[in-house]
Amino acid sequence: MPNILDIRRRIRSVINTRQITKAMKVVSAAKLRRAQDRALAARPYALMLTNVLKSLVARAEIYDPETGEPKHPLLAHREEKNILLVVVTGDKGLAGAFNANITKAALRFLESKSGKNVDVEAIGRKGRDFLRRRFAVAKVQTPSLADLTESLEVDREHEPEAAERAGAIQITGEHIGILNKLEFSQASALARAVIDRYTHENIDAVYVVFNEFKSVIAQRLIVEQILPIETIGAQAVRLSEEMTEEEKKKAKEAAISAGVGLHSTEGEPEGSSQFGTSQVDYIYEQPPEELFRALLPKYVSIQIFRALLESVAAEHAARMTAMDSATNNATDMIDSLTLVMNRARQAKITKEIIEIVSGAAAM
Repeated sequence: MPNILDIRRRIRSVINTRQITKAMKVVSAAKLRRAQDRALAARPYALMLTNVLKSLVARAEIYDPETGEPKHPLLAHREEKNILLVVVTGDKGLAGAFNANITKAALRFLESKSGKNVDVEAIGRKGRDFLRRRFAVAKVQTPSLADLTESLEVDREHEPEAAERAGAIQITGEHIGILNKLEFSQASALARAVIDRYTHENIDAVYVVFNEFKSVIAQRLIVEQILPIETIGAQAVRLSEEMTEEEKKKAKEAAISAGVGLHSTEGEPEGSSQFGTSQVDYIYEQPPEELFRALLPKYVSIQIFRALLESVAAEHAARMTAMDSATNNATDMIDSLTLVMNRARQAKITKEIIEIVSGAAAM
């Protein structure tokens, strides 16, 4: 027969665990709201920049009329021999399968690029630890985002490709803790480093694997090509994995119970798309070609910043859902243990009554 005292201790332990998971769910819900607001706040600038570039494409010669080659190096397509993969994960756990799914997608992408040199930039502690256990670390690494943010230019004296490779797949950069307080300057610094390596032909393509966040119930894990730029304003998705119906259901229930809205971060402000498609002949202060060359690197920075922002929101959503499931499981376990305790107590009482009645009968 189970010990009633042990069952009560177990119930108290599960109740304490439920209080912790419930508090973590509330914290994640609050952080998710802020992450959604930041993604929505950054959207108008990104959309207008995209529409300005579309307008410039229609009014400037971005390709050489004789050779057909692009005039901007970020549009140049080369055979993929050296690839840069940016893996965006979280710094903390307790987020369900959020980090595991991203690392699995990164491994699938690396398998698809077998036979080629791949440099990996790990953003987030979980992804860094996972990749370190499987791949070698480059002898010369790129500076951290904190160092890159402080400097206006990328230090070109330290290029990972100049040293002997540690393997076909090597980790060339680790960026920990930047997602806790994400700023555009950090994404811009990373973009400058990536653009510098691509411009000097140290790498032939740049991909980012992250969890794309549109709403709590509209997320997908994607591998997006950042460089070379194929079409302005269009995502170059190479791999994608949608949420299952069960995951959407759990996420919706967690959001409703936490009071988080299900609004989407997609769409664009009314009238913003007319700038790029309008037939009005805009007068630019600088030549359109010069503006295009200056704005295209900013477009890459916005793409990276968007990936980081959406990854932060997706992580909080995943942690909120995981903590909601943990809280519900703890409640079910408390009910089950309470039932077991009541049965054990009833059995003990019944046994004592039987012993009393048997003793009285024996007398």
